[in-house]
Amino acid sequence: MEDTLPATDGETSNSLVRLEKVSFTYREASSVFGASKNVYAVDGVTLSIREGEVVALAGESGCGKTTLGKVIVGLLKPTDGRLLYKGRDVENLSKKEWMIYRRNMQMIHQNPYQALNPTKTVYSILSAPLRFHKLVKNKEEEKKMIEEILWSVNLRPEEIAEKYPHQLSGGQRQRVVVARAISLHPELIVADEPVSMIDVSLRIDMLDMMLNLKQKLNMSTIFITHDLGLARYYARGGKLVIMYLGSIVEAGPTEDVIQKPLHPYTKALLSVVPVPDPKVAKTRKPMRLRSLDIPSAANPPSGCKFHPRCPYAMDRCSKERPKLSVVGKDRYVACFMEG
Repeated sequence: MEDTLPATDGETSNSLVRLEKVSFTYREASSVFGASKNVYAVDGVTLSIREGEVVALAGESGCGKTTLGKVIVGLLKPTDGRLLYKGRDVENLSKKEWMIYRRNMQMIHQNPYQALNPTKTVYSILSAPLRFHKLVKNKEEEKKMIEEILWSVNLRPEEIAEKYPHQLSGGQRQRVVVARAISLHPELIVADEPVSMIDVSLRIDMLDMMLNLKQKLNMSTIFITHDLGLARYYARGGKLVIMYLGSIVEAGPTEDVIQKPLHPYTKALLSVVPVPDPKVAKTRKPMRLRSLDIPSAANPPSGCKFHPRCPYAMDRCSKERPKLSVVGKDRYVACFMEG
């Protein structure tokens, strides 16, 4: 695409997007005298996404995955820290540069039933961004491009284009959401639980289609999920990032993290992932946590956020917060046991 921003001099690691100690807070009202306090949905996250890279962002519901994704695509402004695009602080972009950034960062929302305007046809939904960004010169060019986009997500234009969202199945709606995201040829797509609302039988087909589009368009992808099985499948050969209560606790090459998890939270998540071998399943036991309750993001524990649940917690864990440190090649973990 011709509308893109050049990387700044001195940029390292071929980073497309980089977050540096990014936080996002919102105000939660208290019932006591109308007081309110900050709640950290994202808490001091540092993360780099390279051009063409696949990153799976995994963790329990409420850990801040979706909020982080919205910060990356520009739907939310960081409360603290810096968001860099090709080495440039997004906060300092001009209005024109900001529009380029927003066009190049697209999001596939989790719920296709809410992501599409029910009063618009599929054709209208897909044509609007093309017209807004002046990517088509006339009606004929617009029609041809929309047909190509629909075919690329395995939808027949003659059957789908003039239908409204309520006339489509869940899988078809999600494909339209994907089609809208790729229509602008973005440099990065944040896919927020893109298969959680469709039939299990269709999930692998959807993931394969998205991976093929990623390869064809040479774009980066952040795949948000709570399912480590899906994360492993989608980000094979890529990077797996584990979040807990707004912070990254472990990151590294996907298969390395799956095969040799370092953080107790990652180990706990993997201990409950079903395995196809019945013999292994019978002998396998889930990790016993000190507590099953997830602490509130409005009142997080002191020190390591996982220490109230961690079976390996030491006295130090309740007092100090471990930093995300390098452990081996491309492995990062926030744990005193591994630091």
